[in-house]
Amino acid sequence: MADTWARAAADAIHLTPTQAVLYLSGGASQAIGWLLSVPGASGTVLEALVPYSRNSMVQLLGKVPSQFCSLRTAEELALLAYNRALKLSRPGYPVLGVGFTGSLATTHPKLGEHRMHMSTRSSNRHWVSTITLSKGLRTREQEEILSGHLLLKAIAKACKVPGTFVSDLTQSDLVEECETLFTEDEELEQLIKGDVCFKVYPFLSETFTSDAERKIILSGSFNPLHDGHIKLLEAATSMCSDGYPCFELSAVNADKPPLSVSQIKDRVEQFEKVGKSVIISNQPYFYKKAELFPGSAFVIGADTAVRLIDPKYYDGDYKKMLEILIQIKNRGCTFLVSGRDIDGVFKVRKLSDLYKVYIPLVSFGQLILMLLLFLQHHYL
Repeated sequence: MADTWARAAADAIHLTPTQAVLYLSGGASQAIGWLLSVPGASGTVLEALVPYSRNSMVQLLGKVPSQFCSLRTAEELALLAYNRALKLSRPGYPVLGVGFTGSLATTHPKLGEHRMHMSTRSSNRHWVSTITLSKGLRTREQEEILSGHLLLKAIAKACKVPGTFVSDLTQSDLVEECETLFTEDEELEQLIKGDVCFKVYPFLSETFTSDAERKIILSGSFNPLHDGHIKLLEAATSMCSDGYPCFELSAVNADKPPLSVSQIKDRVEQFEKVGKSVIISNQPYFYKKAELFPGSAFVIGADTAVRLIDPKYYDGDYKKMLEILIQIKNRGCTFLVSGRDIDGVFKVRKLSDLYKVYIPLVSFGQLILMLLLFLQHHYL
């Protein structure tokens, strides 16, 4: 009966648009099996990891936690999973990060408590739960099944799946849970602080296929957004028929103080009025943007393209410039480069003073080729 409920719950979760990443350690792994055992799993589960060993957990967290099985660690796993889900998800889809740590029954008696900690994280909601189980009441297999059911219930709740679930918890089991809802201002403050990598405002008025995973991104300050921005992105979209067009505004500037929450909201309002999607990130550099949006096509002006391959912006280090550009390429990103209107005259800037190359539109591969030609000429 319980497995029947679990598969039905998994099926209901898959009917929602939510896409999730799960990081589980010490139990609840059957929740992954139930989610993957019914059709539609690929639309929900973006990634599922079980960092079971000490080294695996340390590498995932980037540090040694004060306690491996703790509520704090479950929360950190959920936040990592949420940020990972943002990077892997299809544009405009709600995402969920799930974290679990457990210390369940083993083959020998345990000195400590049998407990589990769960956390789910979405854009505006953070939920946590700690459950202490009665020792000696269940076998390891029974505790494993119970933890999987409880985690699946938490995922269903985060996906707003209706229904009831009667768990096998008893009065001797202790349950503590807490839910926090974030305002939009709090979400943006978390982004500026760096806790969350970006936030999507899916205002897009046109309809795009649900499998359009590739993003076509026009980055800028948009102070203000104008018709030229919109036309440029539309032109780029016409050349990349398989992409999802969106604007991107970095709340963090390399040379200026970060934008305030009110400034971000004012600029976001511009996109809502014209029905265009915008992403608010906290990365001003393209190589960092490539980490956030792998496989994307970035739309840039010719003046930006010149800076992109100018060693001056890489501390004068040609090798560093090449390494960073190759990193961007290896992440599957490309650049679409357009001319610029300068003093009322449409001009296309040259990429190199050594090669008179003028580009109304070039690909990333051509940029790399021009860069290599420049280096060869420079050193020979």
